Amino acid sequence: MTGYGTPSLGTARLALSPYTEDDRAAFVALLGQDSVTCYMGDGEPMTEVASVSMFTKVLDEIYPAGSWPIWCVREGGRLVGHAEVKPSPGERIDGWEVVYALDPSVWGRGLGTELVVALTAYAHDALGLVEVHATVDPANTASLDVLVRVGYIGLPDIDEDGELTRHLVHRS
Repeated sequence: MTGYGTPSLGTARLALSPYTEDDRAAFVALLGQDSVTCYMGDGEPMTEVASVSMFTKVLDEIYPAGSWPIWCVREGGRLVGHAEVKPSPGERIDGWEVVYALDPSVWGRGLGTELVVALTAYAHDALGLVEVHATVDPANTASLDVLVRVGYIGLPDIDEDGELTRHLVHRS
């Protein structure tokens, strides 16, 4: 069984569920796109080896340990994104944060907002979090707009090795 502790969630147009082995190729393809990963981590597309390793870690380590919920995001049965509500390193943020990525083929249709609303509600309601954080590259204006639209407010930026990251929080 996969996805221990990761419940299935739904919105008007999206289905969030734990990944299965059948999702490996679509996960690797999603994270291999520069437009998807240019604002994540080091801003480089994830290599196939790295994304396969990450996928394997999710199925073999994170899910069985119940570490945090990680979802495959589908629209009409097709994998269109990735989402998490995960603990943040204490040096950066003392709390939990939402993480999400959507395939460019679904951008501009309000799915990001729909996804962030669902993740934030889950974090507050199911996990009992008073605060839910998000960190975003300042150049990622689309994601910043989504978070503000959902009710996240800005906190002081985080300096990560000379690069600034926007820090936002949603309070229940």
